[in-house]
Amino acid sequence: MTIKVAVAGASGYAGGEILRLLLGHPKYLSGELEIGALTAGSSAGTPFHEVMPQFPQLADRVLEDTTPEVLAGHDVVFLGLPHGHSAEIGRQLSDETVVIDCAADFRLRDKGEWAHYYGGEHAGTWPYGIPEMPGHREEIANATRIAVPGCFPTGATIAMLPAVAAGLITPDIAFVSVTGVSGAGKKAAVPLLGAEMMGNLRAYNTSGRHRHTPEIAQNLSEVTDEDINVSFTPVLAPLPRGILTTASAPLKEGVTADAAYETYRAFYSDEPFVHLLPEGHQPQTQAVLGSNMCHVQVEVDGRAGRLVVTAALDNLTKGTGGAAVQCMNLALGLPETAGLPQVGVAP
Repeated sequence: MTIKVAVAGASGYAGGEILRLLLGHPKYLSGELEIGALTAGSSAGTPFHEVMPQFPQLADRVLEDTTPEVLAGHDVVFLGLPHGHSAEIGRQLSDETVVIDCAADFRLRDKGEWAHYYGGEHAGTWPYGIPEMPGHREEIANATRIAVPGCFPTGATIAMLPAVAAGLITPDIAFVSVTGVSGAGKKAAVPLLGAEMMGNLRAYNTSGRHRHTPEIAQNLSEVTDEDINVSFTPVLAPLPRGILTTASAPLKEGVTADAAYETYRAFYSDEPFVHLLPEGHQPQTQAVLGSNMCHVQVEVDGRAGRLVVTAALDNLTKGTGGAAVQCMNLALGLPETAGLPQVGVAP
């Protein structure tokens, strides 16, 4: 049986990353996976090679309108749409179709948090696509509706999940994430112009205003009964891709550096896409470029009495498109690692 896959929002960065990975997927290479409809909004009717020249295999395709009718009849539909557009499309697709949403529409459980950060009607909550979170791999494997996490929450969650679950810290956590510009999407905006970005660093949506803040807190709350307090500061950097997250929190009494490192080693020992670096080595975005990996380091700042964790990932791969394909593999009963590179592109 051939798996037929559609990508809505194929002209955007998330859609393009999904396609990059699908074109290298063993099921595609064997002829058992077919790339069906490629859809867009304002770019509908445009030859695909004009907006995505990096895909010679799809050079003869034309972007179609993003409608339920065009997307119907596929086994898997990836939604790489702006926030607020996925709910209506998802409602109109068959329950048998695996729908994987890369927007925020179905990530949050709390209606109040949705209203505060996004506004409008809360569409509901779908199974959440970080397989590395306890119980989520099994939930995803039995789902036909999946919400891909935000890129910042992926790195932040992987960074602090073992510490919160093991009670190593008081969960009053500060996150600072330095990110490349592709996380803002493929849109024309003055702050993202080369002249504005090159040689410049800028914090934005500070003091709890970033929409990913409640998502990080929601994720970490799953593994503790303690109240989670999250302070999140994103920093825009002149990079196309990549997120480097530094997280710190007060260390509980008696926790040593060796104990912290062993906790992380044990927690992620069976995870194919999380790499705990050897002690003394720091994650860097270059090392994960184009891969579905998250590189992690955990340390104890004894003088400050804090746990310090750093994590690096590619925001378009593990942070979006790779996470989406990882979830597809699980939902279809395929090997979880199929089509997902573990080796970065450096330099």
